[in-house]
Amino acid sequence: MASTLELVLLYLLAAVIGVVACRTLKLPPMLGYLAIGVLIGPNALALAKDSAGIRYLAEFGVVFLMFVIGLEFNLPKLKSMRKLVFGLGLSQVVLTILVTVAANAALAWVYTLLGRSWGLPWQPAVALGGALAMSSTAIVVKLMAERLELESEHGRRVMGVLLFQDLAVVPLLVLVPALGSSGEEMAAALGWATLKASALVVVLLVGGQRVMRWWLTLVARRKSEELFILNLLLVTLGLAWLTEHAGLSLALGAFIAGMLIAETEYKHQVETDIRPFHDVLLGLFFITIGMLLDWRLVLQQWPLVLLLTVLPVAFKFVLVAGLTKLFGATTGVALRTGLYLAQAGEFGLVLLNLATDRGLVGTELRSVVLAAMVLSMLATPFIIQYSNRVVMRLSATDWLMQSVAMTSIAKRSINTDRHVIICGYGRSGQNLARMLETEHIPYMALDLDPDRVRQAAAAGQSVVFGDAARLQSLMAAGLARASAVAVTYPDTPSALKILQLVHEHAPKVPVVVRTIDDADLEKLRSAGAAEVVPEAIEGSMMLASHALALVGVPMRRVIRLVQQQRDARYSLLRGYFHGADDDTADELQHERLQSVTLPAGSSLCGQPLLHATLHAIGVTVVSVRRAHGGVIKPDDALVMAAGDTLVLSGLPEPLALAEQKLLVG
Repeated sequence: MASTLELVLLYLLAAVIGVVACRTLKLPPMLGYLAIGVLIGPNALALAKDSAGIRYLAEFGVVFLMFVIGLEFNLPKLKSMRKLVFGLGLSQVVLTILVTVAANAALAWVYTLLGRSWGLPWQPAVALGGALAMSSTAIVVKLMAERLELESEHGRRVMGVLLFQDLAVVPLLVLVPALGSSGEEMAAALGWATLKASALVVVLLVGGQRVMRWWLTLVARRKSEELFILNLLLVTLGLAWLTEHAGLSLALGAFIAGMLIAETEYKHQVETDIRPFHDVLLGLFFITIGMLLDWRLVLQQWPLVLLLTVLPVAFKFVLVAGLTKLFGATTGVALRTGLYLAQAGEFGLVLLNLATDRGLVGTELRSVVLAAMVLSMLATPFIIQYSNRVVMRLSATDWLMQSVAMTSIAKRSINTDRHVIICGYGRSGQNLARMLETEHIPYMALDLDPDRVRQAAAAGQSVVFGDAARLQSLMAAGLARASAVAVTYPDTPSALKILQLVHEHAPKVPVVVRTIDDADLEKLRSAGAAEVVPEAIEGSMMLASHALALVGVPMRRVIRLVQQQRDARYSLLRGYFHGADDDTADELQHERLQSVTLPAGSSLCGQPLLHATLHAIGVTVVSVRRAHGGVIKPDDALVMAAGDTLVLSGLPEPLALAEQKLLVG
């Protein structure tokens, strides 16, 4: 029998392998945990047994998941999304449970007509309906974030439904154990559990938030990160223990703890501190869920597994799409919402496991349903990836609306040339637009927030609704005619996608990218970014300039120091490019920038860069932009080609000599 240490090491090794495999395949880590659990479980390689200790430890994963859900629960957010949450979300969950119970009753009636017994009472049907109603928040939110769809029309509806599903887990965690009782005991158990839950919630929420704020402030004043994290674990697990001993679930107490902290100023710090515990323990939970799956039973009953995979997915797609359409969405938005929410979810696995523990669902049925749920979750990334094609085939009006949207973008940009395409019209995008307007440089901004686009367009600004990470939007915005592209939101995956599209379809158009820090600097530069602007570095330079000025350093020296730092950091800002108003006697004594594009007949084509030769005449090569669009650092060994552009820095006379040397045939 394996020791505790050996068992822990096995779980850790399995988790690492699962996460690495999923990251390589660009799938959510949760699917890797499930697959690894199946592999090492007692029904496959039997490397680990489903011990009570491990399962109890894994239940803490659900505790911290509910705690994070509680942190996201706040009244302003619910109020702003009340129609989607309590309209669309409530309808979806309630109708899913009712239809499941009705379908179970219909099957029982059919079996009775055939002289056979169906054998599944209504109580398990309610539990299975609750599990079926859940969708995967972890998978869907991650995929929508990567596709920049969280603020889209269907994205907001998906988030509203997911939020209600998360909230609906709380009463379902109370309901499912009560369903395990019989007759009058069930009604008494359900009533008593509801009464205890209500009383506990009222007691904790009426005065609990003030007590929580006072306590967290007291702990924070000790200025000990270790003490703060220990206190956080104490509060979370202490309230979970309290609700468990009140005859409820661990998860309910964790949810209440999250709600109490959500209304304090410590919410964001708590989210950061709890994330490692949440991720690791939730991964352990999914491994134990995978260990429950009996793959031999799945192979023996594969037609039933396939049926239970396809039918619920198709049912949820039709139900969600129909409800979304009923609540006023267009056909395309309704279809996308249905596709994104058609799969099973992590809370569905929790409810299924709870129903099995309470004797509502047999082990054989649990394995079949579990396999079907996991398969639907595995299919989700592919369903979402091809959702646009599916919607375009199913809805001619959606195709027409997308065409109208692209036409609208093209109509606004058709008369613009040598303009700047601004990707994202938040604060940074709007400030950039104002500076471009001051210099009379045309621009076209793309943004996914419909309210922002509507207000800005009404104010006469050149902004349209469109996804900058889609080729159709960039081309409609006049990418081929643009002078530059600016990615103004700090999202590296989206920026890399835009860089790839620009590189493939307009390689000579430079792209400037905004980031939080310089962690992804080389990745973005190698993808073709002309310049990367990290917020942290710019903020530190402004902070230093104000501090220097306040301690008495002359302003001219402060400006010079900051410019030197920028010169060292941003190659494109060294010096300045010559203009018609730069021919004064004073300006002729300052360094300037000059771009020289090598013609096909240049003697330098096919030869290494003459960096040292140019330096000898007083000219420095700041950067080299290859003909295909990539910007690279100058190197003596760099072989030049026709169409490459050299950015040179120097005084006017040496620059003229260098240009003559480079352009001569």
